[in-house]
Amino acid sequence: MNHFERKADGRLYCENVDFAAIADAVGTPAYVYTRATLEHHVKVYQEAWAGVDHHMRFAVKACSNLSILKLFSDLGAGFDIVSEGELRRVLAIGADPANVVFSGVGKTRAELQFALEAGIGCFNVESEAELEQLNDIAGAVGKRAPVSLRANPNVDAKTHPYIATGLKSSKFGIAWEQVEAAYERAAALPHLAVIGVDCHIGSQLADSAPFIEALHKLLGLVDRLAVRGIPIAHIDIGGGLGIRYLDETPPTPAAYAEAVKAALNGRQITLMTEPGRVIVGNAGVLLMRTVLTKTNGEHRFVVVDAGMNDAIRPALYGAWHGIETVEAPSSPLAAVDVVGPVCETGDFFARGRELPPIAEGDLLVLRSAGAYGFTMASNYNSRRRPAEVLVSGGTFRVIRGRETWEDLFQSELDALP
Repeated sequence: MNHFERKADGRLYCENVDFAAIADAVGTPAYVYTRATLEHHVKVYQEAWAGVDHHMRFAVKACSNLSILKLFSDLGAGFDIVSEGELRRVLAIGADPANVVFSGVGKTRAELQFALEAGIGCFNVESEAELEQLNDIAGAVGKRAPVSLRANPNVDAKTHPYIATGLKSSKFGIAWEQVEAAYERAAALPHLAVIGVDCHIGSQLADSAPFIEALHKLLGLVDRLAVRGIPIAHIDIGGGLGIRYLDETPPTPAAYAEAVKAALNGRQITLMTEPGRVIVGNAGVLLMRTVLTKTNGEHRFVVVDAGMNDAIRPALYGAWHGIETVEAPSSPLAAVDVVGPVCETGDFFARGRELPPIAEGDLLVLRSAGAYGFTMASNYNSRRRPAEVLVSGGTFRVIRGRETWEDLFQSELDALP
């Protein structure tokens, strides 16, 4: 669910705030999030796992704003990180590092040492080489590093190839045929403590079956490791549960959790999951203003002040996002391309989309933009990244100010001749 609704006047609101009020106060483009939806999604997700020793680790890469991370931490979530920068964000909000897992295929030695000294709960190790590096670093600082090995189960997640992470062709994890030997090595290294197994097969999954196939493989691995004298305290099955952008029908968190519980079949083991998109995806939109409209022959364009640097998913993945006018929609509908100002033909949000009449100055929202929206934004074309706004009931506040023009080049000034 979300709290973006049309009121009696026909206009689109975020909770009880008219988007026009946000645009007037903050400018556009701007990411706008609804606190009520964020809280609801966390609550629904956590309640789905009743009866299981479950620990939620929100995937920071999906949405890394400090105010939103603090909200999740206050609601009892831990965090899944993939860089030192993300860990520093988590530490900045006062979250317990013991509730952090560190994933990622290319952690540097400096990142490993920083995370180890910070006292994170677990490293999700993705290669034999990383095992050796982490063992060396832990020995040098006089610590034992808690580790879980990320197994690549060669399971087809049936998602976009760019976000499928559990196939042999993927760079992620340790090959299924090599993972038991890697565990033997990890258990023998003196400065590592093996505590878990880990798996993440992809993102925007619309079916529980790939999750369950991977989980069954992990459970078999846990049993084989026990025979080898390597006890496992937790299973981390990653994230990836999809959301509805257009007509997808992904399982609800409750249905997903029930499928996982059935696969566990009463087994008593701690379970970790790393939700991201399912929590924040439909809790945020990108608010943008129409710059002008134009036609090239019979082809019609709506040019907006947001670009692919602000929200790259359509250009990168061919992703579909709903687009709505803030004003009450009128008729007739017409097919238009909604495009940005960036100097790339790939700078578009929709092609051939049936939309009501749109004029210069009209406000539009790009729906389902809460996940992998701002976190993937850039300064391409020397454009300032958007502001971020959090709405709560009838009020809103800026949780990230729009960059100033000085911000774009401040770090370069010392390099001037």
